[in-house]
Amino acid sequence: MDEIENGFEKLMQKIDELHGKEKKLSDEVRKNDDRLLARMAESAIPVVKIVGLNMLKMGKQDTKGEIYDPMYYPAKMIILGKSEPAAFRPDNPAKQVTDQFCVLSEDGEFFELMYSFDGFLTDSYLNPIDEKSALERYGYDIMFMLYRALHDYLKGEEALVEALDKVVGYIFARSQ
Repeated sequence: MDEIENGFEKLMQKIDELHGKEKKLSDEVRKNDDRLLARMAESAIPVVKIVGLNMLKMGKQDTKGEIYDPMYYPAKMIILGKSEPAAFRPDNPAKQVTDQFCVLSEDGEFFELMYSFDGFLTDSYLNPIDEKSALERYGYDIMFMLYRALHDYLKGEEALVEALDKVVGYIFARSQ
């Protein structure tokens, strides 16, 4: 029985050591979460340039709610999160914010995209935001969404390459 007890005690010691190391490493990651997000954003630049969207800057809205005469931001962006809208826009305190999103631009910069609607015109303000503030306002969800965007892009690229390989095989009558 001593042998079993000794083995069990060693297992418990290893578990305790791992828990201590896990806590230390987790604390280190939390202290540097903004640096992690910045590195992720930098790595994502090529993907954002490909899969990003040109977000609406301004547009008029007809009686059916459709946008016409739209103007778009020139840089592509991906949406990472949404939050409760601020009371007003930093560029114009008279404009109430109706929708607010955290976006990553194709330059690797974070912004809060704030939309306002006055009954006829939808316009927006692109508020620059640093990584720390983005995490404070939007939480770790934005980090997950950035990872998810890259993951989904990779899966799509793998499927495309596989499909192209099959087509080339068919063209040259190769057996798969």
